[in-house]
Amino acid sequence: MKVNQRIISVPVIAFILCTAHVSAQDWPQFLGPDRNSRSPQENVLRTWPEGGPEVLWTVPVGIGYGGPAVSEGKVFLLDRDDQVGDNLRCFDLSSGDELWNFAYDAPGSVMFPGTRSVPTVEGNHVYSCGPYGDLYCIDINTHKPVWHKNIWTDYGGGEIPTWAITQCPLIYGDLLIVASQAPRAGVVAYDKLTGEVKWTTPPLGPVGYVSPAIGKVSGEDHVVMVTASGRGGGEAGKIVGIEPLTGKVLWEYADWVCSIPVASAVDAGEGRMLVTGGYELGTVMIRVEKRADGGYGVEELLKTEDFGAHTKPPILHEGYFYAQYGTNNKREGLVCMGMDGQIMWKTKRDPDFNKGSMILADGLILATDGAKTLYLIEPDPSGFRPIASAEMLEAAGSDDPRAARHGTQNWGPIALSDGLLLIRDQIQMKCVRVAE
Repeated sequence: MKVNQRIISVPVIAFILCTAHVSAQDWPQFLGPDRNSRSPQENVLRTWPEGGPEVLWTVPVGIGYGGPAVSEGKVFLLDRDDQVGDNLRCFDLSSGDELWNFAYDAPGSVMFPGTRSVPTVEGNHVYSCGPYGDLYCIDINTHKPVWHKNIWTDYGGGEIPTWAITQCPLIYGDLLIVASQAPRAGVVAYDKLTGEVKWTTPPLGPVGYVSPAIGKVSGEDHVVMVTASGRGGGEAGKIVGIEPLTGKVLWEYADWVCSIPVASAVDAGEGRMLVTGGYELGTVMIRVEKRADGGYGVEELLKTEDFGAHTKPPILHEGYFYAQYGTNNKREGLVCMGMDGQIMWKTKRDPDFNKGSMILADGLILATDGAKTLYLIEPDPSGFRPIASAEMLEAAGSDDPRAARHGTQNWGPIALSDGLLLIRDQIQMKCVRVAE
């Protein structure tokens, strides 16, 4: 019997290892498996053909700034037609074939029209939040909704925010967490399987465009939320720590000055949280510590306008932050900053990086520049070290005349799974092989 048990255990172990490998290679949510723009991918190709890495497939998409999620060989993208509504699409990762879709009515348009968010996938469910607040849980097998809420109108929201709703759902245990920011709620947690509201925080401040993140404080998980400051020097913005199971506000930092925050907070270790903004309003780093009485102390460690990130948080690698810092009036390009706030280098416009997307994999950074080019970069605090680059995207801009003056707007988050990189512009999504 013991011999038979050993024989049976070999394929079982192999199955478990293979399953773990597949899961590790998924990109199931905004910013990847751990929501920090890092991938476990190995064997990234260090050299590319003259025309760039191999394109396996291309599919047409609507205009927008949302990105894909990948789980178990399937790609999920929330697409949109402003005249009709949102369309959650599912593709085969290996072929690009569209397997199914779920569309719903949500007409309307804002400046910089189109999608805003990245779906979140766990188990048999995919969760998405549209620009008009429609939060859906969809069964991957039946392609039908399990539950539906509206995170804006359910909490007293009236006129939609200037740049719409931009929430990438966060799963924490049995909870699905998003920021409503409507008049009657700040952050909201739902039972991920039923949609039952488990907790809400009070309103936390003016409406921004930040999705909640998880940060560690004294070994505890906290939901970290960033709010906007008031326009014209009014109410200061906040960085807020929330107990994830109860919604209790544990601490706050109330001197964040950015009226249009977008990027989530970065857990920089040892209780440090880095928050970045655009519009020349830069960066702040705070440290949060738990006191002996059970409360929390918050200390500002640094504040600078020489480093920032407009739409996506920086990558932290070996004690240095890398971010694309481009705004209406500033083109700092790709910027490297030390943990102490020292600026190590900036590419400025040579080359320009402006609201593109980045992933750290195999010790290298894969980056779109916000326009047409894909880069492979060696992160090095001593200087900008490009290894390869290729024009992979189209330069089509927005039909909205107010947005068109901002040039090419290929700002969608990218995704990496099993050596395949998913990138998009305003008319297409491509699957590119970047690893062996």
